Formats: sequence, C-alpha cells, structure tokens
Amino acid sequence: QVQLVESGGGSVQAGGSLRLSCAASGRTFSAVAMGWFRQAPGKEREFVASMRWSGGSTYYSDSVKGRFTISRAKAGYTVYLQMNSLKPEDTAVYYCAAQQTGATQYNRWGQGTQVTVSA
Repeated sequence: QVQLVESGGGSVQAGGSLRLSCAASGRTFSAVAMGWFRQAPGKEREFVASMRWSGGSTYYSDSVKGRFTISRAKAGYTVYLQMNSLKPEDTAVYYCAAQQTGATQYNRWGQGTQVTVSA
C-alpha cells in the first residue's frame, strides 16, 4: 500500500528555518511529480512547490519563491522542502502530495505536518 510519510514540522520564530521531508513507501510506487501544499486555518489548501521527477523541473508559488526550496533524495521517492526566512503567514498544515505514474493529477497525500511561525 502506498503511503506518504511527512516529518520535520514544528514551531519557529519569524526569520527562522525548517526542513520538511516526505518519503513514499510501497513496492510499486512511482511518480511523475511530487510536491507540497499547505492549508491555513479557515483557508483553502494552496500549492506551495513541486518537482517533476523526470528532469527535475521545480515550480513555486509566488508567496514562497526565493525563500523555499524543493529537492529530492538521490534514490527513492523522497522529497524535501527547505523553508527559510519564515513568516507568520507561512503558518499552516503542510501536505506532501504525489502524482503517481498514470495519474492526471496529484492522487496521493500525506497526513500533514504542522508548521507554526511566531512573530
């Protein structure tokens, strides 16, 4: 069974950094893209960053561009989100997502990890 397991959330002061990790498990898992989304209280889930597995192209929302970096491990389906210069408005539950091979959109989601940035 495919699972996405996230780690690395926590609390930090504004200007600080956190690194999120997401590892996919499942013998037959393969993906064309993996990414990160977030949902703040009372708001809809929004796109943060993504990476195409073939070629490694990366994409970012305007709100995090220049501050966040998505990367992947050399082996396996593990993706990271390095978050620098964090702001209170970055506070949200962060979700890892995967678009599996053959899927037309993100179809696997992690359980979410809380990121809290205090002023």
